[in-house]
Amino acid sequence: MAAMTDDLDQLLDEVEMRFCRGGPGAAGGSRGREDGAAGAGAAGSDKEVKTRSPTVPSVDDDEEEEGDEEEDDLNDLIKDIFQDDPTVLDLSKSSGRAVTNCAAHQANGRKCSPVYLGGSSAPHGLGTNTSHRTCDQLRCTTCDFRVITIDDCEWNKSCDYFFFRNSMPDVSKLKVKALSKKGARAYACQCSWRSVHILTDIREEQHLRWVCGKH
Repeated sequence: MAAMTDDLDQLLDEVEMRFCRGGPGAAGGSRGREDGAAGAGAAGSDKEVKTRSPTVPSVDDDEEEEGDEEEDDLNDLIKDIFQDDPTVLDLSKSSGRAVTNCAAHQANGRKCSPVYLGGSSAPHGLGTNTSHRTCDQLRCTTCDFRVITIDDCEWNKSCDYFFFRNSMPDVSKLKVKALSKKGARAYACQCSWRSVHILTDIREEQHLRWVCGKH
């Protein structure tokens, strides 16, 4: 009986030595190593993120680089087309001329607003509020004649309705009564006439029925 008791005490001591004393210490050591490894991993991960984050390009940079690459590719493609087929370049030039001619045609057909008369030093052209050019496309709404002009001349005071009725539109006949006057410009249709020395808005000449016939 005493021997069995001694054996049981020895067995309990051995169990205590292996599982009770060594177990918790070993478990604690294991958990310590695991926690340390986890902490080191997290710290290393944070350090890695902090180290790499400044080198990550922004979205705007990527888009700008992609846009530059696409533009370069497009320019290269256009150059290749022109080099491979010279007729394409000729076609593009002719298209450019066609566009220019079309724009010029659209510019035509405009009327002066307001209409200006002026002396011989005043330039002809399309008159506007900002471009004070004298109209050289005048037409009379009364006699339906185009208004002629003679630079550096003014009409003789003896001119009358019958003179212009019989002389228009022959400039050589009209010059018979055109007196030389530097800086002046003589205007006339079949029914009206006017000598002008300075820039004049036609709205100030109420008796004249002259309008711009479009440029």
